[in-house]
Amino acid sequence: MPHHTPLIGTIVAGLVIAFFMGALAHRLRISPIAGYLLAGVMVGPFTPGFVADANLAGELAEIGVILLMFGVGLHFSLKDLLSVKNIALPGAVLQIAVATGMGAGLGWMMGWTLLASIIFGLALSVASTVVLLRALQARDLVQTERGRIAVGWLIVEDLAMVLALVLLPAIVTIQNNPDGSGGADILRSAGAIALKVTGFFVLMLVFARRILPSALHWVVHTGSRELFRLAVLAIALGVAFGAAFVFDVSFALGAFFAGMILGETQLSRRAAEETLPLRDAFAVLFFVSVGMLFDPSVLIEQPLPLLATVAIIVIGKSIAAFALVRAFGHPTQTALTVSASLAQIGEFSFILAGLGVALGALPAEARDLILAGAILSILANPFLFTLVVKRGRSIAKVVGGQLPETPPPPPSRTILIGYGRVGQLIATRVRDRGEALLIVEDQADIARLAQEAGFAVVMGDATSAAVLEQAQIGTASTLLIAIPEGIEGGAIAARARSMNDNLRIIARAHSDEEVANLERRGADLVVMGERETALKMAALAAEKVATAVPQ
Repeated sequence: MPHHTPLIGTIVAGLVIAFFMGALAHRLRISPIAGYLLAGVMVGPFTPGFVADANLAGELAEIGVILLMFGVGLHFSLKDLLSVKNIALPGAVLQIAVATGMGAGLGWMMGWTLLASIIFGLALSVASTVVLLRALQARDLVQTERGRIAVGWLIVEDLAMVLALVLLPAIVTIQNNPDGSGGADILRSAGAIALKVTGFFVLMLVFARRILPSALHWVVHTGSRELFRLAVLAIALGVAFGAAFVFDVSFALGAFFAGMILGETQLSRRAAEETLPLRDAFAVLFFVSVGMLFDPSVLIEQPLPLLATVAIIVIGKSIAAFALVRAFGHPTQTALTVSASLAQIGEFSFILAGLGVALGALPAEARDLILAGAILSILANPFLFTLVVKRGRSIAKVVGGQLPETPPPPPSRTILIGYGRVGQLIATRVRDRGEALLIVEDQADIARLAQEAGFAVVMGDATSAAVLEQAQIGTASTLLIAIPEGIEGGAIAARARSMNDNLRIIARAHSDEEVANLERRGADLVVMGERETALKMAALAAEKVATAVPQ
């Protein structure tokens, strides 16, 4: 058996070179996404040296999209989705119309047909799932109102592109045969996709809502962690594939709804943890696959059309989204975040461009501009997003409109990180002693439980300095790290220690290595569950022996 195959070579080259380029980007204090894209260019067909299989890379990247959308669904709920429908639905439709109009205008100026120009504009109107979610997750914005609006907007865009992909072959057939049935074909295709999408929604919300959680709970009762992990992956990938195969909706949409259904169960946090490593690895392969599509020669051969394409994606779409969000009465900061999230294009753009070229409706040069525009907009998006999010308040003052001020949490002597099973027990004991307590929790459903229990809560990732500042770490005397992840706990301890040198930090661990890591990163006391359990059991056994021995 040969050791080198296209699949193995693509995975190894993609991940290894992505690691080195991502590490270099991190060292230069720029987004690792830039490194991953450059890694894709390096292993792509347009640069010398090793050439990875672009088709395989694209399929591997699709797994990343599925797992990423499944993870987002786990933290989302139907209530969250419906809460933003009044802005996500009309906003996304209007933004698609505006961006399509700008792209079609550019295509018309370049001498393309009306259909080719419209396809080009549609490809520029839809944002990348992976890029948008990575940007929101990196800044703990998925569970905020602006994050929910952006994700809801993305779902509407995905549905619109599914409709476009189904209708495009029928439209091309009508154009090539003007004496044919015409509008009847389009209505038939539109009716079929509407029926399939409706059927998918009914199946997921009525039947799968009962079956999937029950199946996962049964797996939990087997006591096998390996089987649980396999069940989560089977649900994510199986539902996504079934949605695409049976109902002709996207992999991403199917995975999102599967995650959203499981997110209503108590197992959502564990399911998210089990899929996280694969999610990150395949998301990296997505950016590598995008980089492989980039032909640097387009920068020289079509500089002005490329500049106009990037301007439509980054500036035109952003302005349209900003104006729409503000028109619906949302704060400037929300409008800036949504507009920055959508200022890029990705996987659906590639699919639409490929189908257009295959049908003979889109010139090859348009596809090259779409691919180059995607690369450059994805490369620029992290920088744009950072600029908007970090300086949003100062920008808001220039644009106009006052940002709503969030009242600061009450001063706290004790801060608790994590409100899981252990955290809930700790919180109850601390409150019973009459101490002021503030909880930091990054899971929305668990944070709501803490609020309902009467605790002050800051929702966000405690490894972030901004979240610790919001929790007023500088005024606290004790920090209790109750999360089970020792490595993440060490990062929190180190960040907290740098912000408050007098802080007393107590953390939990599951191994001697985690204890050493936490102590090295700044924890004063570390409680290892297994060790404390052993000591307590030995003490109880000794007490029983002592009482049994006659005096």
